Amino acid sequence: MTVKTSRVNEDKPLLTGTAILYNQNGNGFPSPMSKTFPVTNISGGPINESSEKNSSFGESISDYNPLLNRQLENPTSNFDTMVHLLKGNIGTGILAMPDAFRHSGWVVGLVCTTFLGAICTHCMHILVRCSHELCVRTQSPSLSFPNVAKMAFEYGPPKLQKYSTTASKFINTFLVLTQLGFCCVYFLFVATNLQEVICHYFFYLSVQSYLVILLVPMILLNCVKSLKYLTPASFFATILTVVGLGITFFYLLQGLPKISSIKAFSSWKQLPLYFGTAVYAFEGIGMVLPLENNMKDPSAFGGMTGVLNTGMVIVTCLYTSVGFFGYLRYGEAVKLGSITLNLPGQDLLAQSVRAAMAFSIFLSYSLQFYVPIGIVWPALKGYFHSQSSQRNAELSIRVFLVTLTFTLAAAIPNLSAVISFVGSFSSCALALIFPPIIELITFWDHCSGKEFVIMFIKDIIIIIIGFLGFGFGSYASLVNIITPITG
Repeated sequence: MTVKTSRVNEDKPLLTGTAILYNQNGNGFPSPMSKTFPVTNISGGPINESSEKNSSFGESISDYNPLLNRQLENPTSNFDTMVHLLKGNIGTGILAMPDAFRHSGWVVGLVCTTFLGAICTHCMHILVRCSHELCVRTQSPSLSFPNVAKMAFEYGPPKLQKYSTTASKFINTFLVLTQLGFCCVYFLFVATNLQEVICHYFFYLSVQSYLVILLVPMILLNCVKSLKYLTPASFFATILTVVGLGITFFYLLQGLPKISSIKAFSSWKQLPLYFGTAVYAFEGIGMVLPLENNMKDPSAFGGMTGVLNTGMVIVTCLYTSVGFFGYLRYGEAVKLGSITLNLPGQDLLAQSVRAAMAFSIFLSYSLQFYVPIGIVWPALKGYFHSQSSQRNAELSIRVFLVTLTFTLAAAIPNLSAVISFVGSFSSCALALIFPPIIELITFWDHCSGKEFVIMFIKDIIIIIIGFLGFGFGSYASLVNIITPITG
């Protein structure tokens, strides 16, 4: 049996503004700032399922090692993988972490951010572990996130096997929703920061006005189909972002007040908003499999001191540092959605940071957009038969999706609320709910009684946390969209 599915994997980078996509052989398009990623094949290849589904540990199938059967043109080193992991996890959410701490309080923020980072990292390990196990069962060198879900159900309990295709489509749906949500955040981020700069030096316009001004350039930029033409722009965006983050942190450490000036705990009402923003920031699970699949030494990815743990410890420290010091520096006056909006308006350096970050995110939008178009267009392409109709249809879909994100951003010009909603609704599902479900289904009959009980309890706790964040976070975010919390 041959299974053909889309191999699209998403990430949410701010430092590169790129999405990483790989086909079944581990090939992907060149990532900015990298010399190692080969050419993309977004349609993906077949999964070799020559083995029978009832194969189990101890039989000949267990001798298959997917790590030794990956044909990689340009595998990445441990250092390269670490850099990509950092770039993929340090997203726009890092600039919203001070606002997240405002919703939680500094003590709760420090504890919960560390705890959430540990859970998200564990879920990434779960996904890699399930991928390895299912690669052995299907005798495939690598699997994407959607294919891991598909194969987990297909090799899972008999009553769930019929839902394998649905599981894959479910993952793809949330990938699309998540990435389009990121695009909405990008639209708002650029418009809000431009408004601050232009209002200070020239004249005032509403955020919606800047969104309208940005629409046509954004559509034109996203009509570029080949990512290789966007690589120079992404490289420039990376430089702007690194410099911008460095200067922002410099401002955060100036004139810090006493810690007694900020709340240790905010309120139960605001806590779900913290959760949504924090999960949004941590949601880099979509890039884990592409990175591990393309490593020269994949065995170095896991482990206590492996690439994944080391990278996520650094990411967690950055998030807690920016969140804590940003909230300490500006307190309850912290602006919603981005700490760059709190930098002193009279300083030319601070205004240049806003402009640089806005331009960086503008350039990054098209690379984020590559993920949803890479899922949506292949699903619709079969309805158009001639080459000209396919070309016009793809262009129309691109324009429609960009306009859709513009419309949503214009309808909800609340950067903080949008970030929290995207994090609670879609990012939470991908990062906290799906991985433990996949693990339970993958190992349902391959663990001893005690081992399965421990795994079951652990995964159920994570799923409950995920659903609580999903429900309460989405509700609180919607309420915040309707009646924004200003205090």
